[in-house]
Amino acid sequence: MRELFDDVYGKPGFTVQESREKSAGASRRKRFYTRVGINADASGHAITLDDKTVRTPSRNLLAVPMRAIADVMVAEWDAQQEFIDPLSMPVTRLANSVLDAISTEEQIASVRDDIAKYFGSDLLFYRASHPDALIAREAAAWDPVLFWVAEELGAHFILAEGVMHVSQPDQALAAARAALPSDPWRVAALHMVTTITGSALLALALLRGRLTADDVWAAAFVDEDWNAEKWGLDEEAAARRAARKVDFEGAVAVLRALGTEAA
Repeated sequence: MRELFDDVYGKPGFTVQESREKSAGASRRKRFYTRVGINADASGHAITLDDKTVRTPSRNLLAVPMRAIADVMVAEWDAQQEFIDPLSMPVTRLANSVLDAISTEEQIASVRDDIAKYFGSDLLFYRASHPDALIAREAAAWDPVLFWVAEELGAHFILAEGVMHVSQPDQALAAARAALPSDPWRVAALHMVTTITGSALLALALLRGRLTADDVWAAAFVDEDWNAEKWGLDEEAAARRAARKVDFEGAVAVLRALGTEAA
């Protein structure tokens, strides 16, 4: 199974076109199994294909801690048609990443560091200077999250117009970082949401149950949706967004299975 996932291992957000190019340039693996199942034991809920266990790219057992996560993975494997498309299997790819690369305290800390970098330049900080309707739309989607992190986490961030970088207070950065989870599955899912949306604050709001997945998705694309309304839909941008939505929904499924993290 290793060769199926190596090219996309730990790499969310491939575009539809990139997926097609990879498929055209490399031999694809035909579906070789009939039944997908789960074998639950002390190691967790392991995925089975025709009663045989599955291994990650690093040869670890593909087993997850929650039955709800395993159920989503079973659906991913069962949905494969004539050929297996790893890009259509975001939860399986996320599980591979956790089991192979986010298992030690050092690895978890590294991923948390990567998420924390977004607190210094989060999407929600940088606002349009015009027109008024876009300014209002950004404020309606983003301000409630900033008010929430200020009230609940004690993190007070600075906003700016345009794209000129603004340094954030050390206290705010530290407070936001302290709110990040420490278990590998939540960290991995949060990292995926952060990189897809460009906002660690939106990801935190999702994790804590402050926003729904639909709210987060809409907030992440306020500017893009505005441009599409004014200038028309860009097909390439729409394809990228569709590919990101697949991974986003996979991360959401993992977070939902794990449950909302209390403040």
